[in-house]
Amino acid sequence: MDIKNLTIEKAGEMMQKGELTSVDLVSACLKNIEEKNKELNIFLEVFSDALEQAKKADEIIKSGQGTLLTGIPLAIKDNILITGRKVSAGSKMLENYVASYDAYLIKKLKEAGAVFIGRTNMDEFAMGSSTENSAYGVVKNPIDPTRVPGGSSGGSTASVVAGMALGALGTDTGGSIRQPASFCGLVGMKPSYGGVSRNGTMAMSSSLDQIGPVAKTVEDAKIIFDCIVGKDEMDSTSIEINSENKSGKKIGVPRNWLKEGVDIEIIKNFEESLEKLKKQGYEIVDIDLPYSKFSLAVYYILMPAEVSTNLSRLDGVRYGLRKEGENMFDTYKKSRSAGFGAETRRRIILGSYVLSHGYYDAYYNKAWKVRHVIEKEFEDIFKKVDFIATPTTPTPAFKFGEKKDPLQMYLSDIFTVPANISGIPSISIPCGFSSSGLPFGLQFMTSMKNDKNIFSISIDFEKNK
Repeated sequence: MDIKNLTIEKAGEMMQKGELTSVDLVSACLKNIEEKNKELNIFLEVFSDALEQAKKADEIIKSGQGTLLTGIPLAIKDNILITGRKVSAGSKMLENYVASYDAYLIKKLKEAGAVFIGRTNMDEFAMGSSTENSAYGVVKNPIDPTRVPGGSSGGSTASVVAGMALGALGTDTGGSIRQPASFCGLVGMKPSYGGVSRNGTMAMSSSLDQIGPVAKTVEDAKIIFDCIVGKDEMDSTSIEINSENKSGKKIGVPRNWLKEGVDIEIIKNFEESLEKLKKQGYEIVDIDLPYSKFSLAVYYILMPAEVSTNLSRLDGVRYGLRKEGENMFDTYKKSRSAGFGAETRRRIILGSYVLSHGYYDAYYNKAWKVRHVIEKEFEDIFKKVDFIATPTTPTPAFKFGEKKDPLQMYLSDIFTVPANISGIPSISIPCGFSSSGLPFGLQFMTSMKNDKNIFSISIDFEKNK
């Protein structure tokens, strides 16, 4: 079975026709995991009942009650809760934590009959752009094991390109689905903020986090998205996205984003991609987004502030790792020092600083004001264009240890962060390769709640690339 090239759409059709079973699919994935996971370090845990899940799915298909996802093996990022399963967020702090309830999207996927094959490695608490920050070791890019798969959803993304799952779920706070999708030659989508409920997903930065699909094709990503999207009464930020597709043909290109630090081959490939879109009837216009250039600066004030708040509950007392100290403060200090990695500690300290007395107004409040200006800027520009196109990343996948300077690492999210700051939907799709065979990604963004539109332009490009 050519599991690496088999799509969710094709596998679903074959299972409906009786040409393939879920047990066949899952067995093929498990074989690849057995052969490659030791080297690539993608899965933290393979669920022992994966084949039992597959057998139940086959029964559902035989009864005629199957959906597009029934029997499809999916990989789940290690910060999404599944009842009775360990979920560590890639951290020693929660190494043995077991979820007591299902995330909203897990309930939806269970109802659809999807098979959960295991939980994937990730940057600790989703803090990173390379999956080098996991407490359980780095994940290697299956395309070139000397390079990173991207992050923080590097394990989920790598699982699909390695043939260990047909699709995967990741979380995206500043590009953590789209950037690894670009590095691994896959499709990765970040929905509108609130389009997919965050209920049951471990919070990193609550006003920025979103859950989305990783898949081989746009149609596969759409199949997963259509299952998990929807309003959830248990999530106060949950919204209904627009059900109709009102896609236009005008694409805006913010040329001021492409000036510094972007690989020459990526710019060349991006221009070639625009030419392909022109031939499909799309109009390309230059746009100016003067305030959006501050998105990364805003992100690295708001995100650490929310990180410091969200992770304050992990104190060695209520749950998680506990290291006994001489007194309560000493217990806090020892537990958090042992449980959190360097990048997590860095962001907690930075977040605590910008929230502290004397700096709250100077940094945190000012960042929120700029964020609202950026949101308004996107709102206004989408009255003039239907989409915005950019490269997904400024470089292809880089080598391990190449970006030791945290600021250099943070700049790898320069194209993806604006969509999180403004809450708009965004997608990365494969658009070519470098001279050394590394994948490139093309990013589309569109207006809030119009997630359906982003799939239509992506399918147009995919069909004719």
